[in-house]
Amino acid sequence: MALTNDPNYKKLEQWYRDNAGSLNMRDMFESDKDRFSKFSTTLQTDDGEILLDFSKNLINQEVLSMLLAMAKSMGVEEAREKMFSGEKINFTEGRAVLHVALRNRSNEPITVDGQDVMPEVNRVLDKMKAFCQRVRSGQWKGFSGKSITDVVNIGIGGSDLGPLMVTEALKPYSSGGPNVWFVSNIDGTHMAKTLAQLNAETTLFIIASKTFTTQETITNAESAREWFLKTANDVKVKDFGIDTANMFEFWDWVGGRYSLWSAIGLSIALHVGFENFEQLLSGAHWMDNHFRSAPLQQNVPVLLALLGVWYINFFQAETHAMLPYDQYMHRFAAYFQQGDMESNGKYITKDGSRVNYHTGPIVWGEPGTNGQHAFYQLIHQGTRMIPADFLIPAQSQHPIRNNLHHKILVANFLAQTEALMKGKTSDEARRELEAGGLKGDALEKLLPHKVFEGNKPSNSIVFKKLSPFMLGALVAMYEHKIFVQGVMWNINSYDQWGVELGKQLAKQIEPELKDDSEVTSHDSSTNGLINFLKKNFA
Repeated sequence: MALTNDPNYKKLEQWYRDNAGSLNMRDMFESDKDRFSKFSTTLQTDDGEILLDFSKNLINQEVLSMLLAMAKSMGVEEAREKMFSGEKINFTEGRAVLHVALRNRSNEPITVDGQDVMPEVNRVLDKMKAFCQRVRSGQWKGFSGKSITDVVNIGIGGSDLGPLMVTEALKPYSSGGPNVWFVSNIDGTHMAKTLAQLNAETTLFIIASKTFTTQETITNAESAREWFLKTANDVKVKDFGIDTANMFEFWDWVGGRYSLWSAIGLSIALHVGFENFEQLLSGAHWMDNHFRSAPLQQNVPVLLALLGVWYINFFQAETHAMLPYDQYMHRFAAYFQQGDMESNGKYITKDGSRVNYHTGPIVWGEPGTNGQHAFYQLIHQGTRMIPADFLIPAQSQHPIRNNLHHKILVANFLAQTEALMKGKTSDEARRELEAGGLKGDALEKLLPHKVFEGNKPSNSIVFKKLSPFMLGALVAMYEHKIFVQGVMWNINSYDQWGVELGKQLAKQIEPELKDDSEVTSHDSSTNGLINFLKKNFA
């Protein structure tokens, strides 16, 4: 069923028309001193608490109840069970969607086509563990007998973004592990600059590819192989290739953008150690259990998803900002650009018709406080609504200067969400300017620029510390949020046909770049661009 045909959607749409203009967060906080406790929830995980404060949103209890009713009538609970039970919910490709099986620490059977997948999952995990122990202990040697100091992950999309994000986030846990490098872009600069910093004798390459046909990954792998052979120049490597014993499988029910939990996460396990990789899986599994079992009104991924639907489909918000106040999470938003936009950037519903409502938002963000000095101006005083998630750990990995840095970071985190909610009235701005000695025409001219309308929505997500377990829980939380929104919009969140057309056309264009002849086979713009580039190749 299309979202706009749902009776609960129509009910909420009418409420929005009649009442949304009167929703004022500042007033709601002033009139209800218990608003925080009513619109927040705390999860007690195995590695500390996670607090979701969603009180700074344009909702009241009536709106929340209608959003929850809409989730029920759109079949979120039924769809959730279908995913966990291995049904082929990726219907355009005829595949199950079972990244949850990769981190199923309970080991309870999960079946696809009547077969329990857990024995195969555990076999690959055991193989990864043994490999990691050999490399990290120094038992695995390079061609000259030296231990491995550097690992290069060659992949793109989900085979790059997830491992890169996690290894950056978990740097404090990497003691004793090799350095990790990531090469994804087909631009030769990415490979050349990386190889220039490496020693072939102590470098291990991981070719991370689901199909082993991705052009960027295979081209980069071939270039790395060429460099390796030239550099090594040793008879031992004349037959360089990939031994089948060193191939780590994953399955068609694992989507690329959900694959960091699989053998694609080998670079993570090598960098931080397999025990920490297992903790990452355990954190995600904890969140899986919460998502599967918690009532919708207490279910953090569901609440996040419904708030997003509220802003996208009623307030016509186009973007969503992810703002982690932790430098180690500097790739978090980039990771979920793919996770969210490739999943829910769809305009065709499950029945093949075009949607008449908006679906996935543009996801973006940078760590705080850097973003405050770059783009927060637009969030505070721009003309577009930009719902934002603010994330922060209570504990810093580096409490330098008696935790001074972290306390300043926390103060900014808290101040931004309060400022977005409260704003600054004209009277408050006037008093502030008068206190600064301004008056008369000068004050009146400056006054409008100093007013903040406020009423800008945000979620605050606070957790104890950015540990492997906690990172796993946070990533799984957003994965399930994306799933719920896909169900609400009646789209398939697990295919990505939109990336195919460009690939097809690139294969047609590539042969046309091999000589100097003029190209006329495309539209005039593409012909003009091709011919200009060819003229300037030399």
